[in-house]
Amino acid sequence: MSLYDYPRYYDLVYGSDWKAEVDFLTGVFDRHVRGSTKRLLEPACGTGRLMFRLEREGYQVDGIDLSQNAVTYCNQRLLRHGFRSSARVADMTDFTVKSKYCAAFNTINSFRHLEKHTQARDHLACMAKAIRRGGVYILGLHLCPRFGEPVEEESWIARRGHLCVQTSMWLVERNLRKRFERFHMRYDIWTPTDHKTLDDEFNFRTYTRQQFDTLVSEIPEFEIEAMYDFSYDLNRPIKVDDHSEDVVYILKRV
Repeated sequence: MSLYDYPRYYDLVYGSDWKAEVDFLTGVFDRHVRGSTKRLLEPACGTGRLMFRLEREGYQVDGIDLSQNAVTYCNQRLLRHGFRSSARVADMTDFTVKSKYCAAFNTINSFRHLEKHTQARDHLACMAKAIRRGGVYILGLHLCPRFGEPVEEESWIARRGHLCVQTSMWLVERNLRKRFERFHMRYDIWTPTDHKTLDDEFNFRTYTRQQFDTLVSEIPEFEIEAMYDFSYDLNRPIKVDDHSEDVVYILKRV
C-alpha cells in the first residue's frame, strides 16, 4: 500500500497552502523568466493541486507523474473545471516533450525521491531539454545542514468540507554516507462518522549544499540564478550556506 494510491487524501494534505505557492510561482515567472511565460510543466505533478489553479491564471500547464491514480484524479479535475486533460504517466528521469516550455516547477521535495545520482542527473538533463533558453526550473527541496539539527518530524492538519486529515511524518533512519533518509508517514483521517489511519514509508536522497551544487554543475544548460526559502517571499532571496535547510532553487536555462 502506498499513500500515493489515495489521491483524494494526498491532494488535501499537500494542497492546503496552494495560494502562497501560486503567488510565488507567478512572481518568479515575472522576475526570472526572459520574455513572456505561457507554457508550464510540472514533473511529479501528483494530483495537479497547482496545475488547475495556474490554468485559471491563464497558463497552459502540462504534468507528468508515475502514478496512474494521481494522473487520473488530476485530469478529471482539470476537465471538471473546463481545462485540457493535460497530465500523463511518465518517468521524470526519462521523458521527451513535443515543444519546449517557458518554465517548470517541482516544489515539495518530490525530486528527492530519485534515490540514485544517475536518476537525479537524468532528470535535470530531461528538464534542460524540456525548457527553452531564458526559462527557469523552480525546484524546492530540503538540504542537510552541516551545522544545526535537521528536521526529523513534522505534523500538520488539513480540512476540506467534512474531511479532515492529520499528517504525521518522522525519521526512521538517516545515513549520510549512503545518502538516504527513510521516513514513516501516517494519515489520520476523520469524517463525521469514521476514523481510520493509513501508513507508508519512503526514502529520500540527501543533499548538502555542496552536493546539490555539484549535481547542477553536471548540467551545463542550467545555472543557479537565485534562491529562496519556503516562506516564498520574493522580496527576500537567500544565500544558501551550511546552515540552510529549506531551499527553493531557481535554475535558469542558459
